Amino acid sequence: MKVGFIGLGTMGGNAAKNIRRAGFDLSVFDLRREAAHPIEELGATWVASPKEMIDRVDCVVSMVFGPPHLQQVLNGDGGLIHGDCGGKLWIDLTTSSPGFMRELIEPFVAKGGRPIDAPVTGSVDAAIRGDMPMFVGGEDADIEAARPVIEAMGEIRKVGKYGNGYVAKLVNNQLWKIHAAAIGEAMVCAEKAGIDPKVWWEVMKGGAADSFVMQHDVPSIFAGHYDPSFPLKLCLKDLGLIDELMRETGTRSDMTDACHARFKEAAERYGVDAGEMTVCKVVEDDAGVALRVEGDWQAPWEVEHT
Repeated sequence: MKVGFIGLGTMGGNAAKNIRRAGFDLSVFDLRREAAHPIEELGATWVASPKEMIDRVDCVVSMVFGPPHLQQVLNGDGGLIHGDCGGKLWIDLTTSSPGFMRELIEPFVAKGGRPIDAPVTGSVDAAIRGDMPMFVGGEDADIEAARPVIEAMGEIRKVGKYGNGYVAKLVNNQLWKIHAAAIGEAMVCAEKAGIDPKVWWEVMKGGAADSFVMQHDVPSIFAGHYDPSFPLKLCLKDLGLIDELMRETGTRSDMTDACHARFKEAAERYGVDAGEMTVCKVVEDDAGVALRVEGDWQAPWEVEHT
């Protein structure tokens, strides 16, 4: 199977490397030509547009910033829809709007395309290792055809029809960001009440307070870098899509709204390129507390592919 990859950012670039390492004939495209150089060194081939890509491959994988960028990938000058879509798989890993994507994909399907949405969860270290959990929606036959490519990047978690992957990713990130916003309050409160931050972290893990944020993200607070591999601008993009989904479904969203407000405050204070966990720095700074802990805290982007 010949594979193409569109979008070679922090997560996409590492996912593309794993597809190439799995032995696939890989073509790559990104708006930044230099982003392809590390994958080209592994034997990937540069193409000039999504159209050129779909004309030469059996399966396209994309991971871009959001809905407008996906619309450009499909319908823009040199977009996929202008090429040979018949029988071709399109696996999209982007965090996007379910309703928007179900409408956007219609002309691709009309031309014989086979869409799969497979947004990922985890962090850059999971992308490097190739074990990202992936929320996969689409026709069973298409998912099975795409299985070798998807499993080169991570773990398949099937969620039903096309578009459900985007839903699963949004509500996943909803909980993730609420946990991230709340954990700063708990950490600062515990420290001010007399518990050493590292002691607090060790005793919280494995209990009712545990979460991915507790296990994976607290060390970025201790280290003081707050994980810039996932910046606040991406958090705010995701929270905007979550808000849209909550409104569409008529779901009460008090906690989500409070979380969104805290992330906006963090972006206003520290800039949109600051790391996701600076949402906790807001509470630290207001309390006059610095939750730094000495230790060898490995940053997520320092993990090596095994």
